[in-house]
Amino acid sequence: MIQAQITMNMILPSMNPLDHIASKVLYRNDYFVFTNHMFMISLATVLLLALLPLVVGRRVLVRRGFGNAIEAICVYLREEVVRPFLKDKTDKYVGLLWTMFFFILTLNLLGMVPLEKIVFLFTSVENNHLGGTATANIWVTGSLAVISFLLFHYAGIRENGFVGYFKNFAPKVPIFIMPFIYLMETLSSFVRMFSLAIRLFANMLAGHVLLGTLLMLIILFQDSPFGSAVGVGSTIFRVMMSLMELFVAFLQAYIFTFLTTIFIGLAVHQDH
Repeated sequence: MIQAQITMNMILPSMNPLDHIASKVLYRNDYFVFTNHMFMISLATVLLLALLPLVVGRRVLVRRGFGNAIEAICVYLREEVVRPFLKDKTDKYVGLLWTMFFFILTLNLLGMVPLEKIVFLFTSVENNHLGGTATANIWVTGSLAVISFLLFHYAGIRENGFVGYFKNFAPKVPIFIMPFIYLMETLSSFVRMFSLAIRLFANMLAGHVLLGTLLMLIILFQDSPFGSAVGVGSTIFRVMMSLMELFVAFLQAYIFTFLTTIFIGLAVHQDH
């Protein structure tokens, strides 16, 4: 019994639902800190730079397999998401929006891979802290939101001119309420940025916390009379939620890109 309790005390901290999404330091010196989330961002960048040119770089009449799936996604985003809002300006910005979608999607999907455990199987190095969900880090999603914020303001200034863009913040309103309208529009642009960051962060965080909690239930109830039932139920529900998390990974990348497209459209076509 004492040995079982000691084992339980050792296992439970490692089963912390927040452990998989916490930011962990991999390397530190006096001038630089490199975390697991920075590693995942670097890994996603390398994978995209290496894989996408391989599957879509060659010009072919009809693509097959993975290349066909990538092309279908790109065509859908361009024709069904971007073009209705940006119209003739679509080709100017669709490349950036494609990049945003695939980068966020790759980070979301990599967050579902138990990279730390895979590395342990091949190297026997415990607590290597590799892996993790970078998009469950508010600083990462905040940085993506800042890029979106700068992008839609840049697009508005580029298409309307600096003076024209900010002049149209409050078109055709009485002069005495113009300062209030300018203030509201300025605050609105920052609210858009924060909403993008928090939406992606909260959805990815909640999903991984739930998956970790379901797994921890198996450990907590392993010695109870209902341990087997809890174990089977938790496993089945975890599989179902993992499939849901896979859907959420695509959905959140799509929503982030879709909202950024809307904000660019509003900045470019201010008359609407």
